[in-house]
Amino acid sequence: MKQTICRTISAALLLAAVNPSLSAIAGGDLRTEQQQASTALTSADSGLINFFNDSVLCAGAAAPLEARAHPMLPLTNSVSTEEFNLGSEKASIWEHSIGEGFRSTTHSFGLSAGATYGFSSFGSVQAHDLALITLSYGHMLSHVWGEGHWYRGNLEFRLELFTGAQFSPSREWLVGLTPHLRYDFATGTRWIPFVDGGAGVTATSIGPPDLSGTFEFNLQAGAGVQWFVKDNMAISLEARYVHWSCAGISNPNLGLNGVTGLLGITFFF
Repeated sequence: MKQTICRTISAALLLAAVNPSLSAIAGGDLRTEQQQASTALTSADSGLINFFNDSVLCAGAAAPLEARAHPMLPLTNSVSTEEFNLGSEKASIWEHSIGEGFRSTTHSFGLSAGATYGFSSFGSVQAHDLALITLSYGHMLSHVWGEGHWYRGNLEFRLELFTGAQFSPSREWLVGLTPHLRYDFATGTRWIPFVDGGAGVTATSIGPPDLSGTFEFNLQAGAGVQWFVKDNMAISLEARYVHWSCAGISNPNLGLNGVTGLLGITFFF
């Protein structure tokens, strides 16, 4: 729109500058045609100069109009406080602040190592000592339970893959998989105690007099504590009672019993 107006004004100014010179030539003035032509060219040159100057002025006048019609937006690379807070909140594994309970969407991966001290009781003939390594995955099953009570916390599902070796009374191997249910207490601190229990399956070369074959079940129950050195990383220490047997599928089935201690590290996300 503004460009069309400028062109119209400029064309009108050029026409007004050239027309008087052309009229003087056609009007039968006493001057010679040569003088008339010279005067016409001079007038035309003057008109072109005026046309150029007026075009520049018109363009200069249009620029502020365009600037007012399209004001510049302030340049910024900053993020609003609200957006930053929302991003931080989504990234957190905690319901409110550290130690106040996990979000229900929280997952974890953990690595632990330890040993089992065996004892010959509950029917076992021998004490079996084991060295173990575990790799575990966890997922919170709920929001915080028991708000306002001492047992406030989260229920967690865990799947644990373990392997290791018996080093007494003989050298044998074992590998197994155990689903767990764990309850993590919300203490409001970086120290999060827990209790858990699970039942799974094991393959092992440990045999008579206490076990009968490669396939065995495993039962375990224990307690421990996690110390969060970072908001999403914890060092864990736990103790478990463990039992292996085949549930009477074959004989002998006296069972293997012991207490396992584990030290590990867990990452939450």
